[in-house]
Amino acid sequence: MTLPGSAPIVDRVRRRLAGSGAPPSRSALAGLVREESGGLVGDADLLQLVRDAEDEMSGAGPLEPFLRDPSTTDVLVNAPDEVWVDQGAGLRRVLVRFPDDAAVRRLAARLAASAGRRLDDASPWVDAALPDGTRLHAILPPVSDGATRLSLRVLRHRAFELADLLLAGTLTAQSRDLLADMVAARLAFLVSGGTGSGKTTLLSTLLGLVDPAERLVLVEDAAELRPAHPHVVRLVARPPNVEGAGQVSLQDLVRQALRMRPDRLVVGETRGAEVADLLAAMNTGHEGGAGTVHANSAAEVPARIEALGSLAGLRAQAVCSQLLAAVDAVVHLRRDRAGVRRVVEIAVLERVDGLAGAAVAVPAWRRDGGPCEGAGRLLSLLAARGGLA
Repeated sequence: MTLPGSAPIVDRVRRRLAGSGAPPSRSALAGLVREESGGLVGDADLLQLVRDAEDEMSGAGPLEPFLRDPSTTDVLVNAPDEVWVDQGAGLRRVLVRFPDDAAVRRLAARLAASAGRRLDDASPWVDAALPDGTRLHAILPPVSDGATRLSLRVLRHRAFELADLLLAGTLTAQSRDLLADMVAARLAFLVSGGTGSGKTTLLSTLLGLVDPAERLVLVEDAAELRPAHPHVVRLVARPPNVEGAGQVSLQDLVRQALRMRPDRLVVGETRGAEVADLLAAMNTGHEGGAGTVHANSAAEVPARIEALGSLAGLRAQAVCSQLLAAVDAVVHLRRDRAGVRRVVEIAVLERVDGLAGAAVAVPAWRRDGGPCEGAGRLLSLLAARGGLA
């Protein structure tokens, strides 16, 4: 925890290091902290001051203690004196304060630089992955009215098991068994939901159930999927550099993945023209493919995929036809007001009678016990592919 009254000392240390160009080593920081504190602090306080200085020089400043906490999923800075943290039970405001907006901007720019990106008046926003995998988004005034906004999404490298998700309330015993059967039967599926609903966590867990003899090729915008599987090949997209060159898109990587002998092709997040290549790949004999997509409900997934397909210049009829041929099911998650992520529906994709190329997601299992017209269809798919225990 940050030592009260440490900000002036840490700020003086920062200015001295910046002026000298010296690397912020622990020994250098300890010496400077002792000098700037006048030697009037005890050993315990000195150690805390050194840690505060380390956080300011190379960590996330006053946000670092939250990033170290294994329960933290998101840290959001709306203003120097307005910081929110999600530690699994929804957002709550915490008693953290930056000296001013310049300090927030300085932190955001340093974090962006550590990810190889720039953040300044010419490039007033950044979306990048930090070296430890934390997802950074920052936006500067005047684009962000009034203050620098900083968002950090923490990615935990722990591989979850179905039992963990059952204990957390994400799954019920019935949905757990259905999802395990879907993976065993090599059904192709999409995991849908809003931001922070647990799509990546669930997909990583399900990929851990894949036969160890199969080769998984993961295509991601950021390296977020962490399946507990022995044969994983990960391809990660790359944004353009400061000169605007060197970009590697998800669309590029999906095409490369097809040449890498995947048993299962997985796209971490489908959100653009790469949907055309993903659907094409799933229609070339690569069973058991998967991905995530943002959608408000399972029923809206066909329309969402149709909209993404239009970015690739595909007609709606062509997108829906490929979707029906490539994807068997949709697993939808929702985060409730208490912050608990839950699988609320499993749906199967079916063709709309009388409408060529039109697809609809039909509920096959619902957490609320509502009507499930597609239950028979899902069981038939599982039985036909040997996925039922």
